[in-house]
Amino acid sequence: METKLVRIAQIAKESSKEVFTSLYHHLNEDMLTQAHQELKGNKAVGVDEITKANYTENLKENIHHLVEALKRHSYKPQPVRRVYIPKGNDRRPLGVPSYEDKIVQLGLTKILQAIYEADFLPCSYGFRPKVGAHKALRRINDILIRTKTNYIVDTDIKGFFDSVDHKLLMEFIGLRIADPNIKRLIVRFLKAGVMEQDTYEPTLKGTPQGAIISPILANIYLHYVLDLWFSRVVKKYCQGEAYLVRYADDFVCCFQYQEDALRFYKALGERLAKFKLVLATDKTKIIEFGRFAANNRMTKGLGKPETFSFLGFTHYCNQSRNGKFRVKRKTEAKKFKSKIKAFKAWIRTIRSFVPIPDIFRQLRVKLLGHYAYYGITDNLRMIRNFYDIVIRLLFKWLNRRSQRRSFTYDKFKRYLKLNPLPLPRIYVSIFA
Repeated sequence: METKLVRIAQIAKESSKEVFTSLYHHLNEDMLTQAHQELKGNKAVGVDEITKANYTENLKENIHHLVEALKRHSYKPQPVRRVYIPKGNDRRPLGVPSYEDKIVQLGLTKILQAIYEADFLPCSYGFRPKVGAHKALRRINDILIRTKTNYIVDTDIKGFFDSVDHKLLMEFIGLRIADPNIKRLIVRFLKAGVMEQDTYEPTLKGTPQGAIISPILANIYLHYVLDLWFSRVVKKYCQGEAYLVRYADDFVCCFQYQEDALRFYKALGERLAKFKLVLATDKTKIIEFGRFAANNRMTKGLGKPETFSFLGFTHYCNQSRNGKFRVKRKTEAKKFKSKIKAFKAWIRTIRSFVPIPDIFRQLRVKLLGHYAYYGITDNLRMIRNFYDIVIRLLFKWLNRRSQRRSFTYDKFKRYLKLNPLPLPRIYVSIFA
């Protein structure tokens, strides 16, 4: 199966105008069995309440029936189950597909990736192989240090995943894919609907966050709406240097001249509106940022350069030890608060019925996950703060398990010494 996908990728790379007419047959038993094996077994279940373990019990027959349904075109995705996760002071809806839909979506995603990886521009970092958030952060760091950037357009698209226009998306896909069966299957996923508390809602637009296929569809949409437009049109009309770094729907644009930044800001709203998207003007701003920003603002009596947020970090102008310009970053305040809030909710929920050794085992995983993402150059202070607060909350809530089992602080410290938790350290170099 991998060989076939490599061949598709080669054809896509060799000819940017190649339109693929026969792809559906790749959704065969080998492909879907491989997709099943790659799916994690501890994820939330969809409306069918089937887990990976349930599906594995009769795997060969289940995959056979699934492939036959795809061949007969009788396969119909089930509505996604809507769940909510914290986002700042609010909640963000996620759509959880049924298990069989996850298998088909992963297989379909593999086919789409094989084609579109040849098309996507280097400025796109989200949900793509061999790139990711840390590489996007390194890129924005390089741009700010090594180029003539003086202005940042910090942007936000209002409810992007809920606003994607299905008709326009399928027109974009049609530029590369002419297989009607693949296109029909994508439309069925888009139109599958949502179930929330036994109530069905149709999906007339958008792609559900949480669905496996949503990231690649989002990248396809923004590739045509934003990336190509910035590369071929915006940069062409700029008097100075201009750069775009995008991670899914989160992106930052860098400009040498203020006039170019202002012109782009005005054009961006019009461009997004053309494709049924809305610029969140309350969250979009132009700031002076870069090597010369501090001196320029001091000359004008405007104080320190403003900061901007990108991928969970607040970026600010600073200096290295030898006095040279540096961009530094720290965990964004609202992200930090939401992480602490999530930990507090978790420890309160499990403290009474989960054995303490199991709590510590789970906490080790949580801390290492936090360090792996936020443990980036210059952010040691914030991950230390996170560790300190977690330790205080851990003592507080373990001490409330019951009067009989209460920890004194000395006993807690002895237990912590015998069962140490991972200490904060930098895992990712911004200069790698």
